[in-house]
Amino acid sequence: MALIKSINQTQSDGALVALYQRTHQQDFLAQLFLRYGDLVYGCCLKYLSDHEKAKDATMNIYYELVEKLKNHEVVNFKSWLYVLSKNNCLMELRKQKRQPVTVSASDFMQSEQMEHPDNVFDKEEQLQSLSICLDKLNEGQKESVRLFYIENKCYQEIAALTGNDWSKVRSLIQNGKRNLKICMEKYG
Repeated sequence: MALIKSINQTQSDGALVALYQRTHQQDFLAQLFLRYGDLVYGCCLKYLSDHEKAKDATMNIYYELVEKLKNHEVVNFKSWLYVLSKNNCLMELRKQKRQPVTVSASDFMQSEQMEHPDNVFDKEEQLQSLSICLDKLNEGQKESVRLFYIENKCYQEIAALTGNDWSKVRSLIQNGKRNLKICMEKYG
């Protein structure tokens, strides 16, 4: 900590980045991070909408900085750090979205709050209607909707898999979703 106190508070971000890249001493990085820690936390809170997750993400970003900043050319540290923080949060959100749903044995056990049999039949009818309506979509819409909603692929991944460009994938998904809704209302 003595080194942090000895660092001149007026040193520019660029000077601190250069010192860190030359010496790999975390004291220089810590000084930089202290300047913009609130910015990182605010960015994380904006994207993750949870104080604890934002705190964890802020610490993860610091640890990521330790390695990334060693060899990365940075012109404007504040802007670069903000983009790094934003991308880190978006990756975390994407990871959360793709986590498989776990079903415990208790989900299959009878309980006092057992679902009414009529509701089970309603859900089965809805699933049958959805299946029928999905089959009525044209091939491009069907494939794009399946990849997006069932396999949780993003537009870029669907574009790579189908050979369509990003805007075409977006259009196919939007039109497919609209056509599914119309069909479901017709059958529902």
